[in-house]
Amino acid sequence: MKIGTLIEMDRSIEGAIDQVRRIKDAGFNSAWATQIFGNDALTMLAVVGSHVEDIDLGTAVIPVYPRHPQIMAQQALTVQSATQNRLSLGIGLSHQIVVESLWGYSYDKPARYMREYLEALVPMLNGGTSMVTGEVITAITTGPLEIPDVEAPSLLVAALAPTMLKLAGTVADGTVTWMTGISTIETHIAPKITQAANDAGRDAPRIVVSLPICLTDNIEAAKDSIDEAFSIYPSLPSYKAMLDIEGVQRPADISLVGSAEQILDGIGRLTEAGGTELVCAFAGNKDEQHASFDLLASYARS
Repeated sequence: MKIGTLIEMDRSIEGAIDQVRRIKDAGFNSAWATQIFGNDALTMLAVVGSHVEDIDLGTAVIPVYPRHPQIMAQQALTVQSATQNRLSLGIGLSHQIVVESLWGYSYDKPARYMREYLEALVPMLNGGTSMVTGEVITAITTGPLEIPDVEAPSLLVAALAPTMLKLAGTVADGTVTWMTGISTIETHIAPKITQAANDAGRDAPRIVVSLPICLTDNIEAAKDSIDEAFSIYPSLPSYKAMLDIEGVQRPADISLVGSAEQILDGIGRLTEAGGTELVCAFAGNKDEQHASFDLLASYARS
């Protein structure tokens, strides 16, 4: 199991470079950028990756609605150029309340939107052209993008619902999840995306699982802290559905919390469930976060 961790996106660029260098030096396999209200993820990774070598980089995830497929392809390939082809491009639909209330776009037919988006994006990432004139996406190029000496990034589609899992397995290299517990990975995520990849004749998909993690001897206090930090997520329908499948209500209940033995046991169960990579969102107080970082770094080095 490869182990990565999230980058703190509210840092200065210099601070982000220092953080990713520390992540790499500690032994983690990858560093991942979110796209919320801090630095732009792809721009930051281009800069960070040009300063820090020998660590994989990823986005988890870039919402597709504000970025036309051509713009997404150009940005991603530019990051590939800057980082010597170390990018995993994680993209997703975001959520209806964000897309409609904050950005003013229609969230009608989100699965169709992603399907047509990928029909345009994938060829451009792979040195081809797009001639998509769909119901919701138009993307016409007159030739390949002029970004030399780059490879297509590994493409991950955030997928939780069955339709999206089938799409991710059929077209992309895998998925990246959040607020999705180990049992749900085993019974829902892994079987559906793997079947879709098999049916499409593709390699086994990457299943990148992002979870809150806290090494602590005060489990209840840590769980309360996690629930407070991630309180918004159970109100979002896609994440609520994953918690329902898991049979829990709290973000803390899908997190890896407790002793080193308990956390490492959880990683083992995640591997058996079909997860291929873990992205750590370190939680709890500062001492607990530092201890969790050291534990997972040691595991990554082993």
